[in-house]
Amino acid sequence: MVSTTQFLVLGAILFSIGTLGVIVRRNTITMFMSIELMLNAVNLTFLAFARHFDQVDGQIFVFFVMTVAAAEAAVGLALIVLLSKRNDSVDIDQANTMKW
Repeated sequence: MVSTTQFLVLGAILFSIGTLGVIVRRNTITMFMSIELMLNAVNLTFLAFARHFDQVDGQIFVFFVMTVAAAEAAVGLALIVLLSKRNDSVDIDQANTMKW
């Protein structure tokens, strides 16, 4: 049986990888995927604590985080498509302004 500590360590590793991806990478799509990885790490942590304390609250928080992540994915991908059409690149350094 997997312990709560192992879930929390895995969540911390995933969150660290996501944070590193946001800080180091300049590609918008890679940064977007790193943010999604961080959200999934938080979901794993919520579920680990919900399982540890036998509460449903963590699962409810995961549902809301997944809803926000879906909305963020729709808006974020729309911005990435707009950026790639405008600049012919998805480099974040070229997207300092969104003026037309």
